[in-house]
Amino acid sequence: MSEKRQHYSEEFKEQAVRYIQEQTKSVTQIAQELNVPEGTIRQWQMRYRKFENEPLVDRETLRQKDRQLKEQALTIEDLQEEIAILKKAMHIFSKERN
Repeated sequence: MSEKRQHYSEEFKEQAVRYIQEQTKSVTQIAQELNVPEGTIRQWQMRYRKFENEPLVDRETLRQKDRQLKEQALTIEDLQEEIAILKKAMHIFSKERN
């Protein structure tokens, strides 16, 4: 009979990789501890590992950064327009009335 394959959630995989990065144990030891095959752990590392202080970036991160920059540019444009309107209003209301 064939063995039933174990499925893990994305959250579990990310937490496992984060756990590996925080530990001084070997991948083999952690695989035994988590009861997950070592090869599976290594695949998760390649996919979910995040380098906090390193400039390595994947495509999805680049897309997110690009979206964020576009949103910030729109926000800046809106704020600049609001400032221009406020300046005009201040100019109008600050004039002396006769």
